[in-house]
Amino acid sequence: MMKTDIEIAQDAKLEHIYDVARKLDISEEDLELYGKYKAKLSDELWDKIKDRPNGKLVLVTAINPTPAGEGKTTTTVGLGQAMSLLNKKCVIALREPSLGPCFGVKGGAAGGGYAQVVPMEDLNLHFTGDFHAVTSANNLLAAMLDNHIHQGNSLSIDPNRIVWKRCVDMNDRALRNIVIGLGSKSDGVVREDHFVITVASEIMAVLCLAEDMEDLKRRLGRIVVAYTYDNRPVTAADLKAIGAMAALLKDAMKPNLIQTLENTPVIVHGGPFANIAHGCNSVRATKMALKLADIVITEAGFGADLGAEKFFNIKCRMAGLKPDAVVLVATIRALKYNGGAGINDLSAENLDALKSGIANLEKHIENVQRFGVPVVVTLNRFTSDTDAEIEFVRQFCLERDCEFSLCEVWEKGGKGGIELAEKLLKTLSERKSNFKPLYELDLSIKEKIEMIARDIYGAERVTYDPAASSAIRRITELGYGSLPICMAKNQYSLSDDPKKLGRPTGFSINIREVYVSAGAGFVVAITGTMMTMPGLPKVPAAERIDVDENGKIVGLF
Repeated sequence: MMKTDIEIAQDAKLEHIYDVARKLDISEEDLELYGKYKAKLSDELWDKIKDRPNGKLVLVTAINPTPAGEGKTTTTVGLGQAMSLLNKKCVIALREPSLGPCFGVKGGAAGGGYAQVVPMEDLNLHFTGDFHAVTSANNLLAAMLDNHIHQGNSLSIDPNRIVWKRCVDMNDRALRNIVIGLGSKSDGVVREDHFVITVASEIMAVLCLAEDMEDLKRRLGRIVVAYTYDNRPVTAADLKAIGAMAALLKDAMKPNLIQTLENTPVIVHGGPFANIAHGCNSVRATKMALKLADIVITEAGFGADLGAEKFFNIKCRMAGLKPDAVVLVATIRALKYNGGAGINDLSAENLDALKSGIANLEKHIENVQRFGVPVVVTLNRFTSDTDAEIEFVRQFCLERDCEFSLCEVWEKGGKGGIELAEKLLKTLSERKSNFKPLYELDLSIKEKIEMIARDIYGAERVTYDPAASSAIRRITELGYGSLPICMAKNQYSLSDDPKKLGRPTGFSINIREVYVSAGAGFVVAITGTMMTMPGLPKVPAAERIDVDENGKIVGLF
């Protein structure tokens, strides 16, 4: 019987972080140690490497996630390990996991089986404290905002038009809508308030998109926290909060270096969700990785309709990045589920369900190719997959001008990713990326939303709640109309209805709410019933997690 993920991780032979860093020609003086196996990369390192040529940038994305699991991060990690086995100078660039999914239902973001990032418990829990810094900076701004109103409100802030929300990195539905300021006059002004999960906060997006401390401060200063009685935006700069927030984020701005089970270097930094935020690791980490290695393998959250779309249209556009190839992860089981097979019937051969569900993969292939980037499709293989099913998917991909590979990294580690690595290297050497974002920024907010909904999701039309239309008019009048769009949408379907699997057609996307994240530099459009603060399931993963008599964490996957 195979060990659990945490048992595999705890049995791993880790190298000292000094030895991991040497593989990227990083000296000890450029590491800030957090124990023996974690380190932050110094600010001075960038000055030493910034003039080097960039390596190749590879994005790993996936079909829409299902309960059957796709293994996107596992594939990312295993592919990096395989590149190392092929003696390629490779680094993996990932997001940091949120505590919410760790204690909820989805799990962490360290990979799985024999393709994991370690130390796994550290990464999935407190790590180097970056998320705590983001939470603290966010809530400091909230405290200064409410204090300003309590102390006389010289900025004429309308308490009914406060848009800044507090945050916590936990799935806690009871905090979605709250009332604060109850009690005596000295306890503040009574008003309705809200929480978002830390990974959906604008501070997280700002951290991930900022190039350096100067850029971070600029972005922090632009954050809109409220509006005045006469409809003027109030910013963090108006509240004089920039310096203190920057002080809290100073160390969090530095990318983190750890390793895989096979000691391949991994740079981990930032962690915005892709269904309700922009879903990519930090610009700083990616740019640093491109200077340190010949091949950089990164990932963006959930399916290509969310993470990859935002990676291309937001992150790459802002940072001037050009992806060289995309690896698109799928499983036979998930494709059959998209084709109508029951969750308990996915191990049985079912070519009819596969032929129906593969339309989901087809749409994601089309979407990536629309951006001009070559695609390699990989099947994360399960023992129940039959030869006939695998061959059907192989032919389907080859007919659509994609390389195809099986991937067995969960079971075999880097060795199980050699075929995928070789197909990717072939694509990188033979095919040129003609990357171009989907839309031009000078289009109106509605035109950009509708282009994403039509071209990426396959929607027939877009509808807007009255409040969303009003917000778009106001945001445009304030000068934010030329920003890119960050769509908040459920991850399970190309539509805004999670029950519409496969490749739905003829559907509408409803825009419920629109607001500007001026510091991050995008406009957020919330679709359907999406929540920016998730809740725990009936039986949360937290019930299984414990510390044994030897001080070892158990039950964490």
